[in-house]
Amino acid sequence: MGRIYQNIKTLWFSISLKQKLGVYTIMVVLVMGLSVVFNIRMMDYALGGFSGILDDNARCHDFQEAMELEVGAFENYVRNRSVENREEYVLSCVRSERCIRSLPYDYGRIGRERYARTWNVKNAYENYSLFREDVLSMDVRSGGYIEKLYRVYSMQEYIQTYARRLVQVTLTDGNDSYHEKEPVFRQMPYWILVFSLVMLVLTVGFTRILGNTLVNPMIRLAHCTRKIARNDFGGTDLEVPNQDEMGELVAAFNKMKHSTEGYINTLKKNSEMAELLHQEELERINMEKQLNSARLELLKSQINPHFLFNTLNMIGCMAKLEDASTTEKMIYSMGNLFRYTLKTSEQVVFLEQELKVVQDYIYIQQMRFGGRIRYDSSVEVDAGKVKIPSFSLQPVVENAIIHGLSKKEQGGRLHLRIWQEGSCVTISVTDTGLGMSEAKRTELEEALQSRRTSKVGIGLGNIYRRIHIMYEGGSMRIYSREGCGTTVQMKIPQGEENG
Repeated sequence: MGRIYQNIKTLWFSISLKQKLGVYTIMVVLVMGLSVVFNIRMMDYALGGFSGILDDNARCHDFQEAMELEVGAFENYVRNRSVENREEYVLSCVRSERCIRSLPYDYGRIGRERYARTWNVKNAYENYSLFREDVLSMDVRSGGYIEKLYRVYSMQEYIQTYARRLVQVTLTDGNDSYHEKEPVFRQMPYWILVFSLVMLVLTVGFTRILGNTLVNPMIRLAHCTRKIARNDFGGTDLEVPNQDEMGELVAAFNKMKHSTEGYINTLKKNSEMAELLHQEELERINMEKQLNSARLELLKSQINPHFLFNTLNMIGCMAKLEDASTTEKMIYSMGNLFRYTLKTSEQVVFLEQELKVVQDYIYIQQMRFGGRIRYDSSVEVDAGKVKIPSFSLQPVVENAIIHGLSKKEQGGRLHLRIWQEGSCVTISVTDTGLGMSEAKRTELEEALQSRRTSKVGIGLGNIYRRIHIMYEGGSMRIYSREGCGTTVQMKIPQGEENG
């Protein structure tokens, strides 16, 4: 017996979840079906017993009543042989015959005495019906009619007597049958209750078996998952006897648990190592800053412009000898920028000088930012004749690159346009950088007017002040839109400089 149980248990744990649910469903349906069949049979037994007794009594009473109606109809027809009385008589006879045929006549069911009473009724009525019809066919004036008529009346009384006895016997049998079945009827609710409890226990047992193989592992999985969520990987691995999908899920969970624990431990070690490296890097950077500061101070105290230009020229020559054209061009551009910055003392210069400085500066920035900076220009004036304040163009271009384009991940376009309107030359520097809000633009213009360089920068503020000091009709305006770009526009009258 124990071996059979072990085999069933092994088979149960080896089948798939779908098969388990199928078996559970079949067992539940079977239990419910047995309950329904049992209750129906019990009710059928109870109702069948009562209905049999009541049906037998009703059929006997129907015959007794039909016989009484037939006797009355026969008497009326004998006294007055009208068509209506004839029809009523015929109908009553038909009813009596139908009721006789419906009387229970199964010896095994109704018993000896009821069978004998029923036989008496059937036999007597058969003889009576033949004699009755014979009497009705006689002439009322013929001899012996009265005697035969009274014999019919006597036969009717006998049949009625037989009917009453049959009813009495049927009632007695019904009462005896009820008393015989009464203990069963009284115990029937208890039998139904006991059977229902047995079916309920079976259903609960099947549910518990299914829960042990499906729900309990899920609960244990959820508990382990909550522990892992709290970063608690302790405890033994989850084990279940299932060899189905649940068993595969638990095995995969245990594997994932170990992998996650190892991954987190590795991350912790890497984090600790990265923190140490970060501290070392900070210390190294700090030392480099101090060293660079010292080197810068040393250079400041030793380098003069002549030495700087000669050094840059020498580096440019070396780059040329080494066929490093890009490096050569960058060095010469840097040298031109320094030379123009350090040696230019005029207040006003020709536009072509400023454009050359801008070209050198743009070249250096394009080398720095690569394809992120796109530059184009449109000069619609004679750059060799137009004069503008020195150092008024390159700082604006620098401002556009640093504050507008370099802070935009994809970079953008810088457009320089110069044209003449009447006696004024208009210079427009437009970038497609970050731009600024209207509030910030207004604040910037107010800072320019109030000469607050901390808000706008020294270069831009210096250009604004010089244009307004040197030129009566000169102006500098800023147009911007957040996310679209910024335009700085300068108007410089020609022939009005005071320098």
